[in-house]
Amino acid sequence: MNQNLGFKSLLLAAAIGVSAATGAHAQDYTIRATANSNENDEDYDGLVVFENYVESASNGAIEVEIFMGTQLCSNGAECLQGVAEGAIDIYMSTSGGAAGIFPYVQVLDLPYLMRDDRVAETVMQGDFVRTMRQMALEDSGDTIRLMTIGNTGGWRNFANTQHRIETPEDMEGLKIRTVVADLPQELVRALGASPTPIPWAELFTSFQTGVVEGSKNGITDIMGMKFPDAGLQYMTLDGHAYMGALWWMSNETFMSMPEDLRRVVVDGFYALQQATFASPKRKSIEAYEAFVEGGGDLYVPTPEQKAAFAQAAEPVYVWFEENVERGPAILGALREAVSDAETSIDEDLSADLN
Repeated sequence: MNQNLGFKSLLLAAAIGVSAATGAHAQDYTIRATANSNENDEDYDGLVVFENYVESASNGAIEVEIFMGTQLCSNGAECLQGVAEGAIDIYMSTSGGAAGIFPYVQVLDLPYLMRDDRVAETVMQGDFVRTMRQMALEDSGDTIRLMTIGNTGGWRNFANTQHRIETPEDMEGLKIRTVVADLPQELVRALGASPTPIPWAELFTSFQTGVVEGSKNGITDIMGMKFPDAGLQYMTLDGHAYMGALWWMSNETFMSMPEDLRRVVVDGFYALQQATFASPKRKSIEAYEAFVEGGGDLYVPTPEQKAAFAQAAEPVYVWFEENVERGPAILGALREAVSDAETSIDEDLSADLN
């Protein structure tokens, strides 16, 4: 079977369809960009920066149209189908949103591989992203191009309604909300808790009724949804997963541009990435303050405790390599990128501290 046709069949099976239609171009190029979030989100912050840079740097040759929410498409599979078909030019997905098409992007959900923002941001600006880009181009028949990986919400941490979590043993028996995906369920299970898939819209009520007792989210999502009002009062800053935002583009749209405009777009995605790196840091300050002021218990694990969490999670890495297509290759690429980033950063720190 032709690889491109096979990929499109997979997309069609995964999505209902895309309602977007290509409009008339007022400029030389019109880019239709979407993210299934809202204007309070860092995704929107990034798109506004991208729009401003690209339109200015191209001297008006490129127009960017931003569609937030579900105006063009409503979920990862549907939106990626739109990108593959050229009805959507740019789409931002989480790893979970793209995992049905590119399962190896779940590598971003593997726990405790990146120690902090500085390491994560270095990794997301290097060859690791180019490796994932090449995989996605190969698997999509050269239709979907990964442009960059930013951030959408900071880091995932464990929060619950019952008690402070200091060690993996404190997770024992807790019903932790996950999405309907294998990897986060494997992680929760490895730490001794019970994974419980619950739709996001039902989570507040589920905390109130005890259907679930915890979740793994970023602080801005927790406070934005007012989960402390439903009893979510304990948070452990274990930082087990970096909340990566994968920015996809129609490869046909990108490659149809002359090289000078392709450079403008690439530089625009760099500006977008920097904006999404910064936005969650700023927004989380107020969110953490509000959590504590509302009576929330905020706990930072010691290095020894965090090492114990990482050790308990080791079966998840084995599961990933054995069960995810191209898993060993992408995990190897990430581990190498992390090691290189840590070495470079530590050398810089040593130079700056002495």
